[in-house]
Formats: sequence, C-alpha cells, structure tokens
Amino acid sequence: MLTQSAKISSAILFLTLLTVGCNPGQKESLQTDTTADEQAITAVSAARALAFNESNAGGIAEHFTDDAILMAPGKPATVGRDSVRAYYQAIFDAYQPALKSHYEEVAVSGDLAYGRGEATVTLTPKDGGAPVTSTAKYLNILQKQPDGSWKTTHDVWNSNAPEQ
Repeated sequence: MLTQSAKISSAILFLTLLTVGCNPGQKESLQTDTTADEQAITAVSAARALAFNESNAGGIAEHFTDDAILMAPGKPATVGRDSVRAYYQAIFDAYQPALKSHYEEVAVSGDLAYGRGEATVTLTPKDGGAPVTSTAKYLNILQKQPDGSWKTTHDVWNSNAPEQ
C-alpha cells in the first residue's frame, strides 16, 4: 500500500507529465526560428553573385572558410580560400562574366546549413568570340562562424545540359 506521501508524489509526477505532454505550445517553443539565419545565408549568396558579376575573385573568396572545398564540374576538388580565389581569378582573367542565380531551398540546423539553387552563367571571352552560356544546379554547405556570420564550407555544382 502506498503511503500518503508516495501518493502525492505520484500524483504530482503524473500531472507534470500530463501537462508537458499535452502542452501544444511546448513543441513549438523547442523549435528554433531560423528565419534570420536563412536571410543571412541568402544574402551571402547574393554577395557572391555580385562579386562574380564584378569580376571580384577576392570578394567571392571572402565568403568561404579557410578550408573550404570547391567542386567545379570536370575538375578536381580544390581546398582553401586561396584556391577558391585563384579558381575565379582565372575565369575573370579570360572572360567577362554574367551570373543570375538564386536559392530554391535553404535549411538551417544549428551552426550548419545548406542552400540549393539554380544558376545561369554567361562568359564572354575577353579576346573576342561568342559568349558561352550554361545553366547549372548547385549546393552550398555553410557554417555559422563565431562572429555570427555564415561562410561557405563546400560549393558544388554541375551542368543542366542533357547528356550526349
């Protein structure tokens, strides 16, 4: 037989579990609002696109972590912010660029996030010749930095051109 004290303790435990389990706002309060982070990540993408259109390799690279990995189509992966800058500088040395891009999806989980998007790039050779336009899909993985900013850790894309 339960003592009066044990009955009261059991009742309190039952009511506590019932209250926590049935509180419809409890689940919502445990979820984190990621809207501000998603907006910041979208702004990073826009800043990178602007730097691309301005032929500013350093402006692109500043949005990557020191150990970032760039996985361009048809090329080995390159590692590091300096490699990212050099990759884009080689493009800008030979071409006048034009980029239109946007994220179709952004998701945040703690200090990691991804952005999935579509891009259209037109490169006009500086030494003459016809412009080349390509469309691609891409995926960026980003990490929140100690200062609260978001930087790209991985950037991968491939062409939307049909297989031959």
